[in-house]
Amino acid sequence: EEAILQGKFVPAELQQAFENTAKSGNPLGQPQRKRDAWIQSAGVPVPIIKDLGRKVSVLWYVGSYPSYHPRGIDAAAAAARIFNALDIDFAILGKEEKDDADSQRLAGEKGLFEMMTEYNIETFNKYEWDELVVTGPHELNAFKNVYPKYGFERPVVHYTTFLARYLDQLKPMLKHSVEKKITYHDPCYLGRHNGEYEAPRKLLEAIPGVELVEMQRNRENGYCCGGGGGGMWMDSFTAKHTTMRLSEKRAMEAASTGANVLAVACPFEVSRFTDAVKSTGNEHVDVLDILELLDRSMRGDA
Repeated sequence: EEAILQGKFVPAELQQAFENTAKSGNPLGQPQRKRDAWIQSAGVPVPIIKDLGRKVSVLWYVGSYPSYHPRGIDAAAAAARIFNALDIDFAILGKEEKDDADSQRLAGEKGLFEMMTEYNIETFNKYEWDELVVTGPHELNAFKNVYPKYGFERPVVHYTTFLARYLDQLKPMLKHSVEKKITYHDPCYLGRHNGEYEAPRKLLEAIPGVELVEMQRNRENGYCCGGGGGGMWMDSFTAKHTTMRLSEKRAMEAASTGANVLAVACPFEVSRFTDAVKSTGNEHVDVLDILELLDRSMRGDA
């Protein structure tokens, strides 16, 4: 923060993410009008709360990467299909949704964070809903642990915690076997910061054909992917100044388990680890969000 305030050196990628967030409401710099364009790929109804005009049980905060990044869209579409199959009364903010900006805060842009926080809280409060379900752990931590300091105190859960409640209903829907050896990466902001270790594993173990194997560093001792605190937007800078990125170390650890799938529960991680398995020569390891694995088991395209 001090470096930013004093105009000192800030990596170009990080500065671009700041500018994109301020201008477009997301760090990718994508147009706000296309925030809900991903819905077309879901193939199921995804209600917009403004259009719905009524209270919903679940307001689903999709997030920037699931809304815009190609691999994130895959997970968002999978979530929409799962919510529909479970008959969840949900809606999204659509074009009104903007980035939580907590990673930008951690990278030093407190002013930008406060601007986005004010907008987001005002938007959340415009509508009636019982629970906020988020796709990403960073958003979970922001809305649950940081936003209350600015007056926002509402129930917030990560999708893994939410879906684990529906396991009895979900299991009969997982009709197709996914014959994979899977290892799961604990996201820092889901695990260490918010104590959720079991729900993701229960969801994976519910999928027929899955063999779940643990990496040496797991749960409380899990290893960071390097994407938090602005690291998501400093990859080129990090690669230039270190011998190996954290995501590459973790990709190698995942491959050493003999797994052919690295399962994740954070939108940052899909792109980070997909790149890392390639750069470390472990292309045989597929990187998939838990949402995608559940969806494949439901639809039979595993």
